[in-house]
Amino acid sequence: MKLYTSLPKGLKPFYDIELENYRKEFSSGNLKKAWNHLERAHILGQNYPYAHTFVHWKMLQFGFKIKSGKEILGQIPRLIFGGIKSFVGKIPVGNPGGANVPPLKSFPIEKELQDIFKKAGVRANQV
Repeated sequence: MKLYTSLPKGLKPFYDIELENYRKEFSSGNLKKAWNHLERAHILGQNYPYAHTFVHWKMLQFGFKIKSGKEILGQIPRLIFGGIKSFVGKIPVGNPGGANVPPLKSFPIEKELQDIFKKAGVRANQV
């Protein structure tokens, strides 16, 4: 098993695009679309401690911005432990990262994101 602490060069642009799309949609008031981009960034970055932790930080901020106690309380342990789980290679593959899903449950990865992993030259569960 190979451990990566930062995103591979081939994956980083896709992760960055999701975060930029999140910012654009959130600024435009499109909260559902904004959240979807955070979930996609989470899936792309969850194998990598910094990227994984950063997305949970953004999700926590989102929870505060929309005044969602459930999201705030759900993100705190994810923020604390998500990066650690990435570091030791124990992530639930495909988990979108929100408080609306069990934190340890794996999910199927949508085809578009699977294609991104292929283009980047990494497997979705590769750490």
